[in-house]
Amino acid sequence: MTAILEARALRKTYRGGDNELVEVLNHVDLSVGRGEVVAVVGASGAGKSTLLHLLGALEAPTAGELFLDGVAYGALSEDDKNTLRNRRLGFVFQFHHLLREFTALENVMMPLLIAGRPPAEAQSRAAELLATVGLAGRLTHRPAQLSGGEQQRCAVARALVHDPEVLLADEPSGNLDHAHSGLLHDLLLGLARTLETALVVVTHNRLLAERADRVLLLENGRLSPARTAEALP
Repeated sequence: MTAILEARALRKTYRGGDNELVEVLNHVDLSVGRGEVVAVVGASGAGKSTLLHLLGALEAPTAGELFLDGVAYGALSEDDKNTLRNRRLGFVFQFHHLLREFTALENVMMPLLIAGRPPAEAQSRAAELLATVGLAGRLTHRPAQLSGGEQQRCAVARALVHDPEVLLADEPSGNLDHAHSGLLHDLLLGLARTLETALVVVTHNRLLAERADRVLLLENGRLSPARTAEALP
């Protein structure tokens, strides 16, 4: 499988309140293929979200390097990194982060408008994605008028609207009940397979992790292969 996203010897340290260095990630290697679904599991505070932030160019590593389709993040200017995040990476978080003053359609259009796409084109693409996630009848509804599951599906549509090569999801169903979690998992995995978008998902949800192509355990700053039953409580 051809790798689309790679991390090589990643390290990330922070300075704690006592001015001591705290090592969160230590020599992390990761290779994710096109269309592959990788679940990252581990205890709270193990550094899973930090890893996702590094993969998404939201933070810089202390050492090591990241590559998207063979291009090193470290070789990119800040403008290029902004373009990378806007056009080639998609993000879904536990909380949807929809803009409450805008409709579902306008929220999903936003990344395309920021990228300079014509409004009519952005509207057509956003409506198409919202229909794909089952929200064709909710285009003009604002976030407060949508259920929790609908809000998260809208966030998924927004993350996929520019056809990213990699989708990064941080506890995407952590704020949903069991039934809505299952529906969201079906949606995320189905879209990843259909669109051949690589999906890296941080999760505590055993059912979601078991459906991934690979499960990796982040523990003591390092990633290692794991069976779901071993890695989750």
